[in-house]
Amino acid sequence: MFKKVLVAEDLGSINHGIANILDDRTGIREVQQAQYCDDAYLKCRRALQDNKPFDLLITDLSFKESHRERKLISGIQLIEAVKTMQPDIKIIIYSMEDRPQKVKSFFTDQGINGYVCKGRYGLNELIQAVIDVYNDKSFVSAQLASAFTKNNMFELKDYDILLLKHLSNGLTQEQIGDYFKRQRISPNSTSSIEKRLNKLKYNFKAKNAIHLIAMTKDLGLL
Repeated sequence: MFKKVLVAEDLGSINHGIANILDDRTGIREVQQAQYCDDAYLKCRRALQDNKPFDLLITDLSFKESHRERKLISGIQLIEAVKTMQPDIKIIIYSMEDRPQKVKSFFTDQGINGYVCKGRYGLNELIQAVIDVYNDKSFVSAQLASAFTKNNMFELKDYDILLLKHLSNGLTQEQIGDYFKRQRISPNSTSSIEKRLNKLKYNFKAKNAIHLIAMTKDLGLL
């Protein structure tokens, strides 16, 4: 089992709760805590310098603003900074975020090993996540797992994201086409844009363009 764990969470009660349950249920004795991303990063750096690195980082995604000047203000920034200096550290995110596509991006873009949704079963799932990640398996909360395994999340291309962003900003298809032409983005004809939007509406089972934008925002795609 992991020997040395760092928990980054701005609420002290959650920090202590995680430390206690890890001790009780997994036997991990050394669990250090940090309420600021900068402090968590410094702890990781110091541990590396002392040749006693952390095996696992458990972090939230959002951290409340404070009077302190901060360089790292989010869990994602912390993960990226820590993995830059310690690429082999295991990472579990413990957060309220529950949009499948957004969570999926943390695995592909940040290379995390586990994701646990905070909630009624959060701490129990966190214990299972620690066990699975220790055994070189990935873990995702049950409420998101079905979306992952079904592979039913339509992957948007950069072109699609740009198209939907302009549409959400109130531009008409003709205006988007003019913009694409000026930026040399293809396809840029009004008919091509209309066909692509129709395909997106079909894939997302959206009733209209407004419904499509709302759905992609809910999934964390925009």
